[in-house]
Amino acid sequence: MSAARKLSKSQLVRADGGHRVMADIFIYADETGDLDMSGSPASSNYFGFGTAVFRDGHGDELWEGLRLRCRLEANGIHLPAGMHAKNDSRATRNDVYDLIRSQAPRFDTTFLLKRNAYPRVLLAGPVRLYKLAWFLHFKHIVFEVSEPGDSIFVIVGSLQTHNKRQAIRHALEDVCEQSARNRNVTPCIWDAASSWGIQVADYGLWACQRVMENRDCPWFATSVQPTLESNFTPWGRT
Repeated sequence: MSAARKLSKSQLVRADGGHRVMADIFIYADETGDLDMSGSPASSNYFGFGTAVFRDGHGDELWEGLRLRCRLEANGIHLPAGMHAKNDSRATRNDVYDLIRSQAPRFDTTFLLKRNAYPRVLLAGPVRLYKLAWFLHFKHIVFEVSEPGDSIFVIVGSLQTHNKRQAIRHALEDVCEQSARNRNVTPCIWDAASSWGIQVADYGLWACQRVMENRDCPWFATSVQPTLESNFTPWGRT
């Protein structure tokens, strides 16, 4: 939290008579996998979420992300949609993970193994899978990173499922509202290219999935694992 943060915000009175300044918490989220539960060989094994959490005063981190993106462009690496771990070169990943390591956001991931989906989820369809995955991911994290009275901004990468985008938006908003519990939760659905925080969440999620699938990821141990607070797999693993 920045030392320059102003103390003029609304305050909560502690039981001991002291005061706590209510905080702004920024939860950047990205999704992985698809919502196809048919068992098709072309579908992903998992659907899930990864989040990167930053507290008040993380303007320096956003600025550093912008500077890195500009420096990469100056070196001939064109990034009109920002950084994306799956598509970026190894050299770009080295630079991004180096910056993530220095910023050290809190990471959390949730992966649902779709082949083990409950019959009721299969019957309800893809929107239900999306909502359940977000609910299982968000419901615990929100209480671990915030206190009553805090303002939480949930900044999620633009939804990939175009034909069900509005229904999924409502599912996301409903979970945020259900989980608020004396907190002010604002969901924001933005293009990943517009947000360094979403790109950080993508990189953290990608590294975790590589490790889960026993694939090479030399950056996990140094840049993600030290601040990975949870890797939740309630339906098991492959």
